[in-house]
Amino acid sequence: MRYDLRLPLDPEAVKELRVGDEVSLTGDMLVGRDQVHLRLTTLMKEGKDLPVDLAGETIFYMGPAPAPEGFVIGSCGPTTSARMDPFAPMLLEGGLLAMIGKGPRSAEVLKAVERNQAVYFTAFGGCGALYADCVEAVELIAFEDLGPEALYRLTVKDFPVIVAMDAAGGSVYRDYT
Repeated sequence: MRYDLRLPLDPEAVKELRVGDEVSLTGDMLVGRDQVHLRLTTLMKEGKDLPVDLAGETIFYMGPAPAPEGFVIGSCGPTTSARMDPFAPMLLEGGLLAMIGKGPRSAEVLKAVERNQAVYFTAFGGCGALYADCVEAVELIAFEDLGPEALYRLTVKDFPVIVAMDAAGGSVYRDYT
């Protein structure tokens, strides 16, 4: 199936998605990699406030390249998702609804996706320029000291992804988890 979905995602729509579905996303998403995930989960463990409410959010595992003159963002292709696996279950429990990256995830992440009725989208590696063309705005949210690995919010239009893990426990990577 092919879907055009607005961000933030409707939790009921997420429950209907299945592995292999093609999705075009439009709206706002978070951006962060392993250092952002470490900081967010540390704050959660310490009972401190997060710089953003995770409820219903989508996060893209990416560190943007500097924006060339006249552009909103530089190349912004996905990074390997497995680096976020130690943190993903806690963030999903905290309300995160969707993750975007590349590559297989652990069995623990698949269980957390199903338990929390969430979704993991795979983005296309090597397509950083394509994804940059989908970005309309970039906003720094937190952890500025991390530079390009800080927590950002992107406004995107027609951002192409494929469902790799679904809320029903399906995984395109089942043989790898």
